Amino acid sequence: MRELKILVINNYGQFCHLIHRSVRDLDMDTKIVANTTPVDEILDEEPDGLILSGGPTMERAGICSEYVESIDLPILGICLGHQIIAKTFGGEVGQGSSGGYADIEVEIVDEDDLLKGIGPKTSVWASHADEVVRMPEEFIQLARSDICECEAMRHEERPIFGVQWHPEVAHTEKGEKLLTNFFEICETY
Repeated sequence: MRELKILVINNYGQFCHLIHRSVRDLDMDTKIVANTTPVDEILDEEPDGLILSGGPTMERAGICSEYVESIDLPILGICLGHQIIAKTFGGEVGQGSSGGYADIEVEIVDEDDLLKGIGPKTSVWASHADEVVRMPEEFIQLARSDICECEAMRHEERPIFGVQWHPEVAHTEKGEKLLTNFFEICETY
């Protein structure tokens, strides 16, 4: 696979720099970008894809909704990034029944391009302090768990994906595989 340029949008989550490092360690050109960067400046970077990082609250998500609505590139939302995507398209985000970080067993419902080679079940590291409680209408459920029905989703037509869990942390099985799958989506888009 050729070297792609992947911008990591900083939503002030504790793992943002780890996402950046994971992307770099997989031989991709990457850069952390503030979530208040104007859309035209994002496009001036000529990225092949965007990753919306996790973060503490929706209120600190900058203009990520604008990126999701107006940038025609593959986008992967992680944790808060996943929730931003859901909310942008009319889904609902609410408090989860399980709080802080924990090891969660996820069932892959639809393997899709993002989750190919990961299922049928996988163990992931995730926080469910907040989660997608209602998926947007034009999205397809990709994964679920016993504590959350929407662990992963994708847009029906656009290459927009969200996962509640953190593929960039060592505790997540096949996290590198998920990121590599996302790069393949970026390469063929």
